[in-house]
Amino acid sequence: MLKDEPDTQEMMTVPEVARYLRLKERKIYDLLAQKRIPCTRVTGKWLFPKEQIDIWLKQNSDFQVQPGAEARPLPQVVVGSHDPLLEWALGETGYPLAMQMNGSTEGLERFAADEGVLCGIHLLDPESGEYNVPAVKEYLKGVEIVVLHWAWREQGLVLPAGNPLGVRTLSDLARTRARIVERQEGAGSRLLFRHLLGQSGLSIESLNLLPQPARGHVDIGLAVCSGQADAGIAVQSVARQMKLDFLPLAHERFDLVIRRRDYFEPPFQTLLKFARTPEFADKARSLGGYDIGALGEVLYNSP
Repeated sequence: MLKDEPDTQEMMTVPEVARYLRLKERKIYDLLAQKRIPCTRVTGKWLFPKEQIDIWLKQNSDFQVQPGAEARPLPQVVVGSHDPLLEWALGETGYPLAMQMNGSTEGLERFAADEGVLCGIHLLDPESGEYNVPAVKEYLKGVEIVVLHWAWREQGLVLPAGNPLGVRTLSDLARTRARIVERQEGAGSRLLFRHLLGQSGLSIESLNLLPQPARGHVDIGLAVCSGQADAGIAVQSVARQMKLDFLPLAHERFDLVIRRRDYFEPPFQTLLKFARTPEFADKARSLGGYDIGALGEVLYNSP
């Protein structure tokens, strides 16, 4: 069902195929996770051949993997959101994984599409106030996964050293017309920032946003450090490493998502064992803004 390259027939994007099938986009991602819809991926974007979609509708085929078929090996890649402490720990344990940090939402999509073995996320559900588990239940229906707590982190505004604009609250961003570098669509930090703006009674239109978003916490720090931006939301450890000012905004939970079968494999168990050592605790303290007291706690075990 999944192809490496598209053919010349008409292709539809996720929003287009959702409208065509009169389904919500989240349902399309559910079908992708379950390998139940004809699709292809080109330069990181899901596309759907209209002709095959029509055939799928007529035949009412569920495109399921045959029962008893062996699970194919997953790419040894960590997807999702970036965490400095996790990146350091992976390097120290020799966990043979590449890192493709593309934000929490895209990370879940890639994980659902079998493009990674581990996914880091920090997605706040504004309605319940809960982190991560609601999003996992939405994106990974039918996937046997475990959600484990990694750390609580301080998120806030990274500001130039000395805070020359005198930013003390979110309202000061609008008052001073500070140049703000935002995260990309779907990133947990972007969703948190906009949620906090709403709580403060601020609209995104009242802010001076730079046109090009940043793809990670470090990119936020570099933009502020270089003078390209006056502020951006990131974890405290980035501000400390780059000797920038930091205005705390939220205490957020960063979790790891892994398939049950991979949870018990030696590489991941080695990572968890290392995360309970004094060396790891010392590193968390030196980075700043971390609470690792509940690391390894199972927060969700799918049915």
